Amino acid sequence: MIRRETSKRSSNYHSPLRAKQAAETRRSVVYAALDLFREHGWTATTLPMIAAHAGVSVDTIHVIFGTKSALLMEVVEVAIVGDDGEARMVERADFTEVGKGRRSERVRTAVRYAITAYARSVPILDTLREAAASDETAHARLSRYDQDRHDLVAAGVELILGREPTAEVVDAVWTLLSPEVITHLVTDRRWSPQQAEEWLIDMMQVALKSPRR
Repeated sequence: MIRRETSKRSSNYHSPLRAKQAAETRRSVVYAALDLFREHGWTATTLPMIAAHAGVSVDTIHVIFGTKSALLMEVVEVAIVGDDGEARMVERADFTEVGKGRRSERVRTAVRYAITAYARSVPILDTLREAAASDETAHARLSRYDQDRHDLVAAGVELILGREPTAEVVDAVWTLLSPEVITHLVTDRRWSPQQAEEWLIDMMQVALKSPRR
């Protein structure tokens, strides 16, 4: 009887440690995959490469995630959100800052938020597009991305305006603050981030005005 009670206490004592170790292993694999997918893309990045980078075995990755595709889904979420926390983007402090200050300050905060988010997520979105050509799970996630971004933009514009925006205003901001536009300016046309920020702020002020009917 004493032995069974001791064993139960020992199991309970060690379970938080095991849970912490499992979470740390999962995190190390996700961030290793994030680095490699960003650098090499979908096809060239293999599970053995990720395992070596994370310091785990390939079997460990299979046990935790099941497939390379499932691992990519975790990586995509981390790249978009910014970390592996569970809070939704609309609930996070950096997003809710969009609703603080004067209108001009809110617009600037929103533009900076978008530029920062795309700087970390665009390379992984490129990986997702590559994977989507042959992987159904990746294709489905890519199909959801634009709608997710549209919903986030709608929430951000509502914070800026302090009221529910029209569909036209949301669509205009969604188009303006797109990864494609920002990538074209900063990467393709070699604008400095500051130049892009100031131009986007000016265009945002126009976009936030209700269109004529």
